[in-house]
Amino acid sequence: MSERLSRWGIVATIKAPAIDILNWAAYHLEAGAHRLCIYLDAPCPDAQDLLEQHSKIRVFECDDASWAHRRKKGRPDNHQSRQTLNATRAYRRQTSGLDWLIHMDVDEFLWSDAPLSHILADLPETAFCARAYPIEALAGGDGTAFKARIPRGPETGATTARLYPTFGEHVLGGFLSHLQGKIFVRPRQEAVQYRIHNVFRDGQENPEQVILPQVDLCHCHARDWDSWIGHFRYRLEKGSYRPELKPLRPRSKGGLNLHELLTMIESDHGLDGLRSFFEEICADTPDLRARLAQEDLLRLRDLQLEAKRKKVFPDFG
Repeated sequence: MSERLSRWGIVATIKAPAIDILNWAAYHLEAGAHRLCIYLDAPCPDAQDLLEQHSKIRVFECDDASWAHRRKKGRPDNHQSRQTLNATRAYRRQTSGLDWLIHMDVDEFLWSDAPLSHILADLPETAFCARAYPIEALAGGDGTAFKARIPRGPETGATTARLYPTFGEHVLGGFLSHLQGKIFVRPRQEAVQYRIHNVFRDGQENPEQVILPQVDLCHCHARDWDSWIGHFRYRLEKGSYRPELKPLRPRSKGGLNLHELLTMIESDHGLDGLRSFFEEICADTPDLRARLAQEDLLRLRDLQLEAKRKKVFPDFG
């Protein structure tokens, strides 16, 4: 491994409770982040005061006045547009001294055995962007269990049926959330625009991309049942289960996207039906852990969020 170090940073547009913001920030500072650019999509004074005191964190308020100053049309209605505009702005204005910048969400955590500063430094000079693929947290347990996506190939269908026999055929890779991962980008290049999972340079999507197999993007999409059902309506209407997303299989072959599947479950079986879906797909149960382990898809990652928050932000709470 190279003795060189790469300085890396994160940009995030965040609307979350203070404890979640501080957990996320502390974790990545402890992981070696040189800079965190946090765009607060909603006010959070309990977190903001502490964040602004840290030398490696830059905080930006995203109220109507700030959007009106930055953009003729003002604040975009959907959060995906706000994310991409903020990420692109940070890339252009906040990357001095950085070798890499990644756009992430507050429920995503970078994990690797080796320091990320070494891993990124070892990438070829020709690499412009580097992708970390996600693993998805099991919900309701001790927070250490994650699942890897089901590999694509001739055995995909059989593996899916063993893991998720009732609903799996409509859930891509066994994930409720995205499979694309997130992408590190080298700064200081012209005509670059961020998207949620991709980057464009001079109109070309993800040029000179490499994959980071030794890095996991630990995605805590559902903390537990109460959290999942609390976010359900928003995700169904505007988020990761929104109507316009494509189904796993062609509609001519019975394919449904998550919006259609979850809407049908709720219509036919109500809250009990949604609970059954949640239990099969993402609840942290001994049975699901055993099935995932049998398929070599169980990943144990102890993020130690509380301990790291208390170390970095000891005055909180």
